[in-house]
Formats: sequence, structure tokens, C-alpha cells
Amino acid sequence: MRLSWLWTRPRWQYLLAVIFLAQLLTAIGFSTVFPFLPLYIEELGSTTGMSVEVGAGLVISLQALTMAIAAPIWGAIADRYGRKLMSMRAQFGGAILLVLMGLVTSTEQLILLRAIQGLVTGTVAANNALVASAVPRNRVGLAMGTLQVGLWAGIAIGPLMGGALADSFGFSVPFMITAVMLFVGGLLIYFGVQEDFEPEKAKHDKESTGIVSMFVSQWRHVLAAEGVVFVLMLRFLVGVARNMILPIAPLFVVALLPPDASGENSAAGLVIAASSATATFSGVYLGRLGDRVGHRLILIACSAASVLFYIPQVFVSDVTQLLLLQGLSGFAAGGLIAAPAALLANYTDQGEEGAVFGIDNAIVAGARSVAPLVGSAIALGFGLRGTFGATAFVFVLVMAAAMLLLPDDAKQKRNVPV
Repeated sequence: MRLSWLWTRPRWQYLLAVIFLAQLLTAIGFSTVFPFLPLYIEELGSTTGMSVEVGAGLVISLQALTMAIAAPIWGAIADRYGRKLMSMRAQFGGAILLVLMGLVTSTEQLILLRAIQGLVTGTVAANNALVASAVPRNRVGLAMGTLQVGLWAGIAIGPLMGGALADSFGFSVPFMITAVMLFVGGLLIYFGVQEDFEPEKAKHDKESTGIVSMFVSQWRHVLAAEGVVFVLMLRFLVGVARNMILPIAPLFVVALLPPDASGENSAAGLVIAASSATATFSGVYLGRLGDRVGHRLILIACSAASVLFYIPQVFVSDVTQLLLLQGLSGFAAGGLIAAPAALLANYTDQGEEGAVFGIDNAIVAGARSVAPLVGSAIALGFGLRGTFGATAFVFVLVMAAAMLLLPDDAKQKRNVPV
């Protein structure tokens, strides 16, 4: 078999392959701790009398809040000093913090480290910007879908590993595994990615005299592009919908299990992994389909499917039913994540990838900071099942907003040469 074709591939395909592997390892690492965070908080205890529900909400929300603050700044810096550097910063910084998280002795310490993690990390946004800066615009849907495969495959594998490790070795070991995954991902970026970076001096920066005004000018220019604000609004709603159930999912799984059942960490990990596994398979397909039929249509269709799949989860009576419906929801999620990312790349100019995906990461992080608190409040007021009904309602809003507000696909910037 002739293998000469391997040496004639466009360089962006090699870059995409390396970042895919780094994204996969990082996602496995981060998601390892997902299924047992509320249970870890319960074991740690609180020095201030904080409840497990409040602690779980803060552990997730504060990390997202600090990321929302830092992400646009890191994105603007990436457009001036290189996206590879920002990706490595996120990987190696996150690895150090996760080692420390495995050594904490109270919920308050964990919350503090998670807040610092939000300021330092942001691997998905950094990788998105790095890929978007190198991939032709008419292949951006395929590229973003491929990255989503790495992300969701990792999120599918990680909870299974984390639940099993926590059941077998306790809660500290998964944090150490997470740190190793991020460190290896950083090494892949360092040795495997060649970025010929030349900072572009944009016209809108000529009047900027200070670093703050420089950032503000760049953000203003990005947000002025047609369709960007609407896509970011949809990103926020999708983020709220998908993250509302995060703090209550392990508790809901435990409630569905028989009283004498064991292995609740593994069961929670399996449910979380089901959604991620199906998103893995749908990511590339829906991304490539969006390149042909339009990413707006993909976004609308996947929102409608999510409504249909989340409503029955209000009425499930066992873990198997929840597992099946989460798997179906995950298939739709593959389009809900990849399509907005592709739209943002199409709506903005080359050279602004760091800025737009920095803002995007801030929006997603803001949704992640709000959603767990909203989900916890709904669970306290209406029970754990009420959170799934609220999730379906938010997806109705996403579908309606995409239909009414998003520009037609014909207006996307598809004329960038391969």
C-alpha cells in the first residue's frame, strides 16, 4: 500500500490531528472528576457549615465565573502573541492546579482552587482559536466537529474512569490522573504544533494607546460583525441548558438506584458518559453536514431534538431509561456545540480567532457559572426532576431565537481559499 499521500496532506490537517489528540487527553482528564464532585464535597466537609448543594454549585459556578472574566483577555493576547502559547499556558497551568485539588482538606479550599483554575485555564477556547486560525473557512465545520469529537470522546471516557477510580482508590487519585492528562496534552501542543504566527495590526487598533483600550477596540470590532452577538446569545442559552443538570445528575442517579445498590460513582459516570459518547459520534458528521447545508439549520434541528429528548427525562423511573435519553440528548449536543463555533469563525475576519473565541469562552463560562446555581435552585424548589423540564424549556428558547434572529447562511463568509 502506497503511503506517499501522508506526506502530501495540507499542514492544517496535521495541526488538527495533533490538537485533536491534545483535546482528547485534556477532556479525559478534566471530566474524570465530574461524576463525584458533589460526593467529594460531602466527604471533605465544610469549615463554615456550607451545605453540599451550595458547595457543589459554587465549585462549578465560581470556576466558570472567573473564566468568563479572564477568557476575553487571554483571547486578545493570543491574537498578538500566539495561540500556541495560550494553549500551553492553559494546559500546564491547569495540571498544577489539579494536583493541588487532590490535596485539599475542605470544601472552601477546593472552591478557591477552582476559582483560580478559571483564571488560568480555558483549553477548549485556546485550541479552537489555534485551529480556526489555520483551517480554511470552507472546512471550518469539519474542523470544529473534529475537535468536538476529541472533546466529547474525552468527556465520555473520563467519567467512566473517574467513577471507577473513585470507587476503588478514593477521590484524590482521579485528580492526579487529570493533572497527568493535561500535562501530556501540553507536551503534544509544544512538540507537535508549528505556528507561523505573525500578529496582525488591525485598522481598529491604530487609535489604541493603552493595553485596555487595545483590548476594548478589538472586542468592539469583533462584536460588530453581523451575526456574532446573536450566536453568542445562543451559546449562552445552550450552555445554561446543558449545565443546569450538572450538579444534580449524580444525586438524581443515586435517587434512582435501589437503596442497597453499590457503585453509585460508576453509575453516575456512566450516565454522564452516555451523552458525551453519542456527541462524539455526531460531532464530525453534523459539522461536515453544516458545511454543506448551513450551520444555522443544524442548530435549529438539534435544538428541537433536545426538547424532545429532555422532556421524557422528567418521568424516568430507573437509570436505564435515563441512560438511553441522555445518549439521545448527546447526539443533538454534537451539533449544538460545533455549529455555533463554525458560525463564529465564518462571521469574523481572519486574524481575530483569539478574540472571538475568547469572548465565546467567556460567554460559555458565564453560562456555566449561572446554570448550576439555577439548576440547584430549581431542584430545591421543584425537585430533581424539575431541572430536566427547565432544560427542555431553555432549548425551546434556543430554537426560537435561532429561527428568528440568526442571519441566513448565505451571508456567511465562505469565500476564503483552501
